Amino acid sequence: MRVRSPSGKSYFSKRRKRFDEGRCPRSLTFSCYHRFQFLAKDRTRQWFVEALQQAREKYPVDLWAWVIMPEHVHLLVCPRVDGRDVSSFVARVKEKTARTAIAWLKANASEWLPKITVVEGKRTRHRFWQPGGGYDRNLDSAKTVRATIDYLHANPVRRGLVERTTDWEWSSARWYAGDDAVIEMDNSLPDIGEQ
Repeated sequence: MRVRSPSGKSYFSKRRKRFDEGRCPRSLTFSCYHRFQFLAKDRTRQWFVEALQQAREKYPVDLWAWVIMPEHVHLLVCPRVDGRDVSSFVARVKEKTARTAIAWLKANASEWLPKITVVEGKRTRHRFWQPGGGYDRNLDSAKTVRATIDYLHANPVRRGLVERTTDWEWSSARWYAGDDAVIEMDNSLPDIGEQ
């Protein structure tokens, strides 16, 4: 679909097929619109956490790891039921977060609205998330799952936001270290020791 920004630039929004068959773990990454750092504030990260918790109650999808960065999010999830639509789970999280954040922008930071306004056909809307599905891949081995968890947790360290993975409150690293965590992980993760 052709999307036009307020500046007159246009681009095609990606439409891609997803394969939601089986119970394969999925590594998901999605970004804020134009990589704006909308997730740099604790309030916005908390809105995302609340949306994630609500989606976990509605959909049979287990959460194995996560990290919120200032402009993107990583999730490692696994459907509990064959053929369940993980993309519906993610869409609910993203929509709830976006609605809350955009309402806050309208009330408190309206100067942002022109930057996130797009025209799609005859419809004008505000974007919180980058269009498209983001990065979505199936993980087919315990070794890949372990490497993905380590990669997610190391994101804030690589970016220089903290010195240790457990210093970043907005990830599952603390849970894996046995500390208090913002979100509890599901206990369905198989033993993924050295393999």
